[in-house]
Amino acid sequence: MIFLLLLTILVLDQLPGTLCTVTTVGDLTVLEGYSITVPCHYNPQYTSHVKYWCYGRMREFCSSLARTDDPESTQHGKGRVMIADDPSQHVFTVTMLDPTEGDSGWYWCGVELGGMWNADSTASLYISVIQGISVVSSMVSGDEGNSVSVQCLYSKSLRSSEKKWCRSGILNSCMVTDSEGTFSSKSLLIHDDRKTMFTVTLKQLEMRDSGWYWCASGQHQEAVHVSVTPRATTLATTRVTTRVTTRATTPFPVLNLKTTPGSPTLTSSNDSQKSRPFWETPLVVCLVVLLIMTVLLALWKLRQCYKKPKHRGTNEISDNLPVCSWRKGGFKNTSVIFLNTPAIHML
Repeated sequence: MIFLLLLTILVLDQLPGTLCTVTTVGDLTVLEGYSITVPCHYNPQYTSHVKYWCYGRMREFCSSLARTDDPESTQHGKGRVMIADDPSQHVFTVTMLDPTEGDSGWYWCGVELGGMWNADSTASLYISVIQGISVVSSMVSGDEGNSVSVQCLYSKSLRSSEKKWCRSGILNSCMVTDSEGTFSSKSLLIHDDRKTMFTVTLKQLEMRDSGWYWCASGQHQEAVHVSVTPRATTLATTRVTTRVTTRATTPFPVLNLKTTPGSPTLTSSNDSQKSRPFWETPLVVCLVVLLIMTVLLALWKLRQCYKKPKHRGTNEISDNLPVCSWRKGGFKNTSVIFLNTPAIHML
């Protein structure tokens, strides 16, 4: 008999009606006192079907907590669980208000298919409602000199407890809120809203503020890492210094102020050089001066070579005349005639 019952259940699960797949998120953990919303997705052909939310370990015996055909569990209902269907997106959502630790357990998203031979399509998840502390983000960062905030969430049972902000690894580093739920110093501000969250603000960040911290209350704590990035202006200053150093290696143009009737204009020496005639450029002037000096030097040399002697004596003439060396036996019967002297016959 038991075997037949199990076989019937298996056959029912394989009927076409069970192909209406429902999906949802994985297991969830929520602090006591915080609301939680769960999305449940379904196939488009079942937009007009009733959706429900139930609690229990087994789907066949779960207790219904909200249904789309029950006005008390809609968005305008007064219950702790609300359900809302969005046919255009093929999803219905379930919101649980102010859960307690006793609400932890298995829950089911379900689409009611109807009929004896059509099993409902469902999807399950486990929700844990805990006491303690959580953080919105466990990794935060800020620029040097600015501020950064950390949101620390706590459960309902910790509302009246003092809140702490501690640096990990450093004894006696905890900053504790007073009876008003606040702590204030030059570099730190803690504010507790006395409901669900306290906010820690680190002011005027320094590079040494980087590291691990704790949000704490009672016996519960949650780790947070704070990163401090270098001041943004430091990079900008470096770029400006580099740019100025690079430009210093090249000559800066000298600006000349020219006043003309009408409006004054500001021009650079580069522009004025472009307007000069060709023969006024420094290179051409240097070349002309060099050429003139070369010509003068050549004329002076020629003048020194052909300068006439003051006395026309025989000895002086012979001394001033160039002497050519003759090879022995190179010339025979050669006569040399000197001006104003008798001819000498050389044998």
